[in-house]
Order: sequence, then structure tokens, then C-alpha cells
Amino acid sequence: MSNGWKDHLGASGSEPLPVVIIGNGPSGICLSYLLSGYSPYVKPDAIHPHPMLQRKLTEAPGVSIVDQDLDYLSEGLEGRCQSPVALLFDALLRPDTDFGGNVESVLTWKHQKERAIPHLVLGRNLPGGAWHSIEGSMVTLSQGDWMGLPDLQVKDWMCRKRRGLRNSRATAGDMAHYYSDYVIKKGLSHNFVSGAVVTAVERGTPEPSGPGARDPSPLFQVNGFVTAEDRSQQPFSLCARNVVLATGTSDSPARLGIPGEALPFVHHDLSALEAATRAGTMSPASDPVLIIGAGLSAADAVLYARHYNIPVIHAFRRSVDDPGLVFNQLPKMLYPEYHKVHQMMREQSILSPSPYEGYRSLPEHQLLLFKEDRQAVFRDPQGLQKVFGIALVLVLIGSHPDLSFLPGAGADLAMDPNQPLSAKRNPIDVDPFTYQSIHQEGLYAVGPLAGDNFVRFVQGGALAVASSLLRKEARKPP
Repeated sequence: MSNGWKDHLGASGSEPLPVVIIGNGPSGICLSYLLSGYSPYVKPDAIHPHPMLQRKLTEAPGVSIVDQDLDYLSEGLEGRCQSPVALLFDALLRPDTDFGGNVESVLTWKHQKERAIPHLVLGRNLPGGAWHSIEGSMVTLSQGDWMGLPDLQVKDWMCRKRRGLRNSRATAGDMAHYYSDYVIKKGLSHNFVSGAVVTAVERGTPEPSGPGARDPSPLFQVNGFVTAEDRSQQPFSLCARNVVLATGTSDSPARLGIPGEALPFVHHDLSALEAATRAGTMSPASDPVLIIGAGLSAADAVLYARHYNIPVIHAFRRSVDDPGLVFNQLPKMLYPEYHKVHQMMREQSILSPSPYEGYRSLPEHQLLLFKEDRQAVFRDPQGLQKVFGIALVLVLIGSHPDLSFLPGAGADLAMDPNQPLSAKRNPIDVDPFTYQSIHQEGLYAVGPLAGDNFVRFVQGGALAVASSLLRKEARKPP
């Protein structure tokens, strides 16, 4: 942490920062890059394969993308995301990737220091956020090249590190290293504070304005603490004109809400199984690990347990043929390991013996309770109760964002304030072309909090925020 930022963290009376970003994952890193004076321009000789977009790009030659009308540019684009700006930025960075092509990005990047906006990025972990908490050997869901940030392709970085992609995909450990390295290589380190926990974000007193000025913009008071290398905690309080929420959604695991869920053998993270395996308390000779869930986290846990020959009971509420299951949406050629789990879920039902020794699935089973003697009680599809002895339980049914530092935990910011905040079902309600909260001026949300759930698409949100903030800066009186 640079001395300048230490001064900002320690001095509540200092000049307000233009921007504070809470969260240092891919969204926060990409936004920091754009706010540090790096501007995307269309290469003079580039031809985009999308005719309508190509025509629009030629209408403003020499004008940075962040200074153009993002609504106009993104109109008519379609893809695997609901956000028009995310589709636009993805189309500029990876013009024909969805069609299996490898057309180079039509963008070139210029570093214009005079356009930089001072900002601070606060994160609990090293830059890369939650990627540092994922078991390093896990293979990413997305292709490696889709995980990269602007102007540093993953495959080029991997080549320099003498690493290779596995079936076009990288490991979580590689990506955590890539994101940390990106911050260093792009000269962004002075903007980042690791070990920072935000405890409260509150509306402050608006800045005073002169006669004839527009209504003053609200200020935000951001409080928290930084854990130093010696484990001591240094409190901070700083003032900001704009706050960007980029915390992701992996902070708070979803819970079943059933009796016994707080027992010591019930966990909500794969790391518990990893630790038990290292300690020798889970082995091929132990009672089964019970894995609850039918998503990719549960599949990762099954694969991990199978790798160490640990017996598995795998329970989930849906039918194996439910079209909503993520396995039914993944190409088999790209994701053979997940389709193997799906095949096991289908063929190794407890009611039908099959070739997968040490694994049994319980489709359409509802978990009722856990007992202290390590028993799990289920209700099967016919309404009958079944009891299984288990050694360890992993409840992997998703997670929720932890916005406890906001008034009301941010519930009033969601699209439906009466429902829990959810990246997939009820994200923060933002303007699609600025990512500013519909309900709170100066408050922005990017990444999963705004409904963008893949690294490939979170960068569009960063582009929208940067464009909005640059326009605000341009409107400020001299």
C-alpha cells in the first residue's frame, strides 16, 4: 500500500476520492485499468465481422469507445448475455469467438495519464478476489481466453509462464496468479489495498456548491479496517463521491434452513473436504461424504472425492433430466468431466445398481434433518423417509452476496426489493448503459451483483461505469 493511499485511509477529513471500488476480483481490476487512463480505440485498419457494428465504428474514427454512445453502439447485438454493453465490449475484444473463430480484437489501447481518475480498490484477498479461495487444480468453466482482461491475453501470459491450457481451459490457480500479475504488469498496484474489509457505507453530507451550480452530488462515507502483515487491524474512514460494488456473490453460502445444519460435520465449502482428506479423517475406508446440490460446485466436490476414492452420496431435489440443470446446457466436448458426473447422477441411483462403485445418487430427494450421530434423514419422491450414515456433509447449493455493510444489506437496491438479492434471479437494479443504481445516485454495481456472471462479460460493466464516471469528471467545474 502506497503512503498516499495510507493517508487517504487514515484521514477522514481529506479531499473526497472520486471513486472507491469495493471488491478486487476481475470486475474491480478491469475498472481500475480503465480508470487509470487506459482508453480503448478501434484500430484504424480493423474490420469487424458484424456489418452493423462495423458501420457504426467507422462513424467516429479516432474517438475512444468510452466517449461514444454505448447505447447506440450496442443496439442490435445478440449473444450469451442480457447486458447490451457487455455484449458490445465482448464483441470488440473477441469479435467472432462464439462461432469458433479467432479474429483478433479490433481494439488498441492508449495510456492517457491526463484522463486517469483517482480511485481506490478495496479487497479482502490479493487482487483476483475469490479466485484465490478456489482449489488451485480446479479447471475453469469458461475457456481460458474468455477469462482474460484487456490487453493481456491469457494464452500469451500462460506461454510466458510456460504453462498450458487444458482442453482450452485454465486452472483456478493459474487464473488467480494471472489476475494478481495483471495488476502488477499494468502498473495498477498503487490503487489496490489488500486485506481490507468494509464494514459500513453510508450517505454523507453533500459537497457544498457555489451559486448557480447544480444540486450537489451526494458523498459516501466508507468505513472498515485493514489487516496488516503482523495481523493487527488498522481502521479506516474515507469519503468518496462514487462507490462501485464489485464484491461478487461468493461471500455467504446458501443454507438449507433445516434442523442440524449447524452441527460440526456439516459444511458449506469444498475446502472442508480438502482439509479432512489431508488430515486423513476422510478416506476410502470412511463413511460417505454427503454432497448436496446439482450445480458445478457440487460436481467439483464429487470429482474431488472420486479422485481420492472417498465414498459419495450425492443428493439433489431436481430430476436428472431437468432442462434447468447446468449439465444440460454445457457442450459435452468442452466439459467431459461434468458430463461424466451427470451420467453418474443418472445411472447410479440408489434404486438402480450401476458400474460406479462408491457413488450413489439421490435424485428428487428432500433433506429433512441431520442428527448428532451423523445421520441424514431424507424424504424420497414417494414420500417415504430414508436415513443414511455419513462422515461429512457438504451443502453446495449456491451463495448470496454479503452486502451487510450497506443500509438494510442492500435489499432496497434489488430489482425486486421484497425478494432476497440474487445474482441470477434478483440482481441490483442498474441502468444498463452506466451500471449506476436506479435507486442511488453515485452508487454503481458490476459483475454478478449486476447480473453478469462470467468474467467474459463483467468487463462490459466496467466499461459502462468508466464511461459514466469520465462524463461526470468532464462536467465538473474547473
